[in-house]
Amino acid sequence: MEKREELYAGKAKSVFRTDDPDKMVLVFRNDTSAFDGKRIEQLDRKGMVNNKFNAFIMTKLQEAGIPTHFEKLLSDTESLVKCLDMMPVECVVRNFAAGSLCRRLGVEEGITLTPPTFELFLKNDELGDPMINESHVESFGWAKAADLAKAKELTYKVNDVLKALFAEGGMILVDYKLEFGIFNGEVVLGDEFSPDGCRLWDAETKEKLDKDRFRQGLGGVIEAYEEVGRRIGMDFDA
Repeated sequence: MEKREELYAGKAKSVFRTDDPDKMVLVFRNDTSAFDGKRIEQLDRKGMVNNKFNAFIMTKLQEAGIPTHFEKLLSDTESLVKCLDMMPVECVVRNFAAGSLCRRLGVEEGITLTPPTFELFLKNDELGDPMINESHVESFGWAKAADLAKAKELTYKVNDVLKALFAEGGMILVDYKLEFGIFNGEVVLGDEFSPDGCRLWDAETKEKLDKDRFRQGLGGVIEAYEEVGRRIGMDFDA
């Protein structure tokens, strides 16, 4: 597999073409950003940790019957993935109140949400990724209604799989975001799943083990990510 020109550079990852039009190389960088890119820092080992974390989670989801774009690890910071036609939306499930939900609705952090909530956000950095609804997605042609419905179904399936996985490691999956695309007519999970895109708390102490450590200046960001991985059976040295 030959890695070719760069297609896209995001806040923490870069995407490269390959000699196969159906495959791309996803490169995880050490860049860490918050507040819509207003704060950016380099954190040592972050690219490696998130790449291996994502590979582990995507493999678990595939074993549970959830289609993903992940193919295989290529190096400590690179993965081979399918080339998807991405939906420009983020699917968010919240099991507990935290972050923007608390600010938006004035509710207390940590409230259990029964049932979990499902939200949609438009991927648009200039607009600050505004919250949207399913009608917007269909009306503006951002995704077909059937494809969005499938993405919603898969988002909840991911919740069932990962809540159980993290619970075994003594953690609470507070919330997370997912991105989906189309590959050969099928809705497939894309992008990544790492502590950059979810909230994870220790089940007993409620210590934050995710990117909120960076957002809130708590320190020990990568150490927390590695702790999460070890609790669910990962070996970052493998």
